[in-house]
Amino acid sequence: MTSAPHRPAGSRPPGRRGRTVGAAALGLVLALVLSSCTLFGSGGGNSSSAPGSADPSIAAAAPAELRSFYSQQLTWSRCEGEFQCTKVKVPMDYAKPDGGTIEIAAIKLASKGGNTKGSLLVNPGGPGGSGYDFVRDAGATNISEKVRSNYDVVGFDPRGVKRSAPVTCLTDKERDANRAKVYKLDTDAGLAEALADNKAIAAKCAEKTGPVLGHLDTVSAAKDLDILRGVLNDSKLNYLGYSYGTFLGSTYASLFPDNVGRVVLDGAMDPSLSNEELTAGQAKAFEKAIRAYVDNCLQNSGCPLSGGPDNAVRQIQDVIAAVEANPMPAKDGRVVNASMFVSGFILPFYNDDNWPVLTQALEAAMKGDLSPMLRLADFGADREPDGTYSANSTFAFTAINCLDYPMNSDIAAMRAEEKKLRELSPTLGYYFAYGGTSCKDWPYKSVRTLAPVEYKGSTDILVVGTTGDPATPVEWASSLRKQLGKASLLTWEGQGHTAYGRSNSCVEKAVDGYLVDGKTPADNTVC
Repeated sequence: MTSAPHRPAGSRPPGRRGRTVGAAALGLVLALVLSSCTLFGSGGGNSSSAPGSADPSIAAAAPAELRSFYSQQLTWSRCEGEFQCTKVKVPMDYAKPDGGTIEIAAIKLASKGGNTKGSLLVNPGGPGGSGYDFVRDAGATNISEKVRSNYDVVGFDPRGVKRSAPVTCLTDKERDANRAKVYKLDTDAGLAEALADNKAIAAKCAEKTGPVLGHLDTVSAAKDLDILRGVLNDSKLNYLGYSYGTFLGSTYASLFPDNVGRVVLDGAMDPSLSNEELTAGQAKAFEKAIRAYVDNCLQNSGCPLSGGPDNAVRQIQDVIAAVEANPMPAKDGRVVNASMFVSGFILPFYNDDNWPVLTQALEAAMKGDLSPMLRLADFGADREPDGTYSANSTFAFTAINCLDYPMNSDIAAMRAEEKKLRELSPTLGYYFAYGGTSCKDWPYKSVRTLAPVEYKGSTDILVVGTTGDPATPVEWASSLRKQLGKASLLTWEGQGHTAYGRSNSCVEKAVDGYLVDGKTPADNTVC
């Protein structure tokens, strides 16, 4: 491959996305998945008071300095058709709970069953994914009727995301210009330019977002989650998290072990891994997913790739290299560079039902038309057809990760990492490299010490992994299950990111049985 242009400053790298449902692409609806989940374990009960009225026993059990937050009464109003919406006040800084506050936006799909078990909180991943949007757009399709009949399904935007004290950095036009930039990071000049742009973007994020930018770490989000549990009058947390949501869920379990109810963590992240180790795992897993896609494509008529699998993968690499050497305009006039092309290319790997979309986009690209791949890239970047951006997931992703992970921004170390990533993924490795540039000049440093998660609760947690998951490799699910101890591992033999809501009846029955009936699947169950 030629010297590749890296992703633009301030953009999100491949991988670590979440479960999303969005606009149609090439006539097919993309149903993509992120991560994180928590549920009640077997025997974990749940009490619920009347909606809107605070349960005094829950507030009394909270730390004295936080009782005013746990005792607040929610006002639910009808919104988005059949849904109800509210906002929950939480401390901006948990070290100073009597200081400033922020609001967490939540949406509820009320149970239609007569015997509700309380609330099931949902996080679709990211970091930066909107649980509000996920429940509104996909709650009725991705979560089974059995679960919806027993729980009020509640989605929320974590702090820093979309409606909840959102990270704000660039205008829509500035975001377009930023995505269009090309950096050759294997040169000192290219790296210096990227670092300078990142520094400028970070300064804008700090100016436009305000002091909350320093309090968007996952520990703070997990503490918000417990306040949400409390004001929903649930004595235990019932939680479904995908991808990053599993990191949020396992963090919650470590902080509030006695409050864990039935928690499902689907598309698990390993909390003990560094950012560099996570990136290496994803690079390897995406290359594996490309091989699986190629094998499938070659068996179908209309596949634009030819020869054996090795030759077909080389053809994909050649297309990327051609865009690197010669970015081309799409039908709307915007020039598609290699980083935009790659961001569109990886999107269908989150759900193998969308492999036909990738085939069509590749076929068009091989004929010189990059518009279909650009539409996929826009979908992943939250860009609407009218040029507006509907969410802030890219900037929330950076803000949260810079607080959660110490990142190595040493130039020699990043160049060595690039070499390793190219070996792990000859097709995409370069586009996973240089992650340290994102946080080098971020205004707030990492607040988390990397360590395995510790869970001392008595309720079983259900961890779910997928053998062909490109974003959260199945090995991470096994590792998380071992760290939690009181947990059970459920594995789906399939392709794509996460399992529940998109796999098979075996997975659905196992998860539903756990959430509704309290029956934890046998450890190491394979579907």
